[in-house]
Amino acid sequence: MLAVLSPGQGSQKPGFLIPWLELPGAEARLRWWSALAGVDLVHLGTAADADEIKDTARTQPLLVAAALLAAEHLPMHDVALVAGHSVGELGAAALAGVLSAEAAVTLAGVRGREMAAACALEPTGMAAVLGGEPDEVLAAIEAHGLHPANRNGTGQIVAAGAVAGLEKLAAEPPAKARVIRLQVAGAFHTPYMAPAEAALAGVAAGITPADPARILLSNLDGSAVNHGREMVQRLVRQVTAPVRWDLCMRTLADLGVTGVVELPPAGTLAGLVKRELKGDGAPEIVTLRTPDDLPAARDLIARHSGLHGHEPVIQFRVVVSPAAGTFEPLAELAEGADLRAGQVIGQVATRQGPVEVTAHHSGLLTEWLAHQDDPVAPGQPLARIGGQN
Repeated sequence: MLAVLSPGQGSQKPGFLIPWLELPGAEARLRWWSALAGVDLVHLGTAADADEIKDTARTQPLLVAAALLAAEHLPMHDVALVAGHSVGELGAAALAGVLSAEAAVTLAGVRGREMAAACALEPTGMAAVLGGEPDEVLAAIEAHGLHPANRNGTGQIVAAGAVAGLEKLAAEPPAKARVIRLQVAGAFHTPYMAPAEAALAGVAAGITPADPARILLSNLDGSAVNHGREMVQRLVRQVTAPVRWDLCMRTLADLGVTGVVELPPAGTLAGLVKRELKGDGAPEIVTLRTPDDLPAARDLIARHSGLHGHEPVIQFRVVVSPAAGTFEPLAELAEGADLRAGQVIGQVATRQGPVEVTAHHSGLLTEWLAHQDDPVAPGQPLARIGGQN
């Protein structure tokens, strides 16, 4: 299985879009998206210095635009799974077909401006806590009135909150851990961003999303999201909710992902995946930094997609598991049955109770991909729907 990943804030570098603008139509595309985002994406991706592209209001639409620009040159119809880190989720949602590219870039512009405005309300910040026992690190973060804003993998938790609390955490780090202050404008993914969440919700309410055409993972809990409206709600909620990239990587492992392409500005997520998914099952990774990397990315997709270019993903729909547990399909539903959108086709028995599985499109139940009492992971394909009515 092949996954395409869209990076988040902090991965940008001065001039990283210069080679991409040599591709036909790229500059015109960026100028159109600039009008929607309210920032000059061409300038930011080519001539702006590090301080200018560190500005949250500018960085967020720049990152989403860069990912979408590069993805236009990949055979995305052969990609089974997409995910993004923080603002990168907007790019992933567009690649999954939930949002149009224009909607994703527009929302990134609003998100960036409103989060920058929220940062200016009071002095807050973020710090990476490296090492230590996770429970002890989380307890120390809470003890200083801070929030665990990002959990990026083993041994890396990002604390966020008031500057005074961050200073106390740095002065009294958890055992076997070190604290590194991050050069960011404020406490992202915490309640301090509540004004930004409210503003983004007001704009997002006017969007008509589609359901995902491929597996789309959520930063909230690492699970696959089946419905477009739910994904938009999660994108809004993500402004104040922690980024659980560790759970997204766990789902990549659970699904047996064998190939990963990271979109530009690539490198950060590839590094996290390499550290987390090691050993014999480690995925092959291509970091798509410049157009020169496109052939390698296309080759990786061809070898790991499992689709071999015969049928685009959008020609069928895959129903995926909403949670980890044991699958229980409806006994009366046989392959070949007509399904309607919203129809319950089974449930996943979890420790917290049963979770319904529904068909998010009408069509024929062409194939069960999981069967009675099969253990399933979040995002695992359960059934295939085709022959749309």
